[in-house]
Amino acid sequence: MKILRYLYLLWVLFVFTFFMILFLPGFLIPPLFGEKGVRITYFFLRLWSWLFSKLNFIPYEISGKEYINPKKSYIYVSNHTSFLDIPGLCLALPGQFRPLAKKELLKIPIFGWIARTAAVIVDRSNHDSRVKSLEKLSKTLANGISILIFPEGTQNRSKEILQPFKDGAFRIALETKQPILPMMVTGAGKLMPPGKFEIYPGKIKIVIGQEISTDDYTAKDLPLLKAKVFETMEALVKV
Repeated sequence: MKILRYLYLLWVLFVFTFFMILFLPGFLIPPLFGEKGVRITYFFLRLWSWLFSKLNFIPYEISGKEYINPKKSYIYVSNHTSFLDIPGLCLALPGQFRPLAKKELLKIPIFGWIARTAAVIVDRSNHDSRVKSLEKLSKTLANGISILIFPEGTQNRSKEILQPFKDGAFRIALETKQPILPMMVTGAGKLMPPGKFEIYPGKIKIVIGQEISTDDYTAKDLPLLKAKVFETMEALVKV
């Protein structure tokens, strides 16, 4: 069994790297022509995600896509349990969006270049970096492009369904009055546990919930909004 797991890990690394390199021009060149060019980048990201899923026997079961209005921009919020969340979210969400990504991702060969192009990078240890990142996300929403934030702030290594949420996503929601669209990913953490260099084939489930309007909330209601989204995401696990 150890040999099979080792061979499977090598196969996943090959698929990850080969198609990253193959599609690299499609990832990096289009953004040079402005925001419209990034749409082409997201086409290649979805193609890469689809191939990664199929060739590695990691199917993504996605439900609730009917709740996404492609003509609207959202603040997508999702739990985060594994690097395997990312390909599934690329397949689940229409159009282009901008995830908030930690600077450590820039250290991953090839993938780091793509993250710099398609994401908003934040240094979580630097207050100024966090502030500038949130400002950039707000501007992205103003341009009609959705954003993606993991409100837990990092991968969930606990036994709880969700870790306590940070305030960032909800501050942006209250400032911009954009709707929040909650999502839950289940199964990814078991297939690729956080902090471990191992991976297994299997199904991952992504459930998208109905949008949560921020129109009736003020800045003082941040704790209430955060609690409502937390409860909604917890309930999505049972869907």
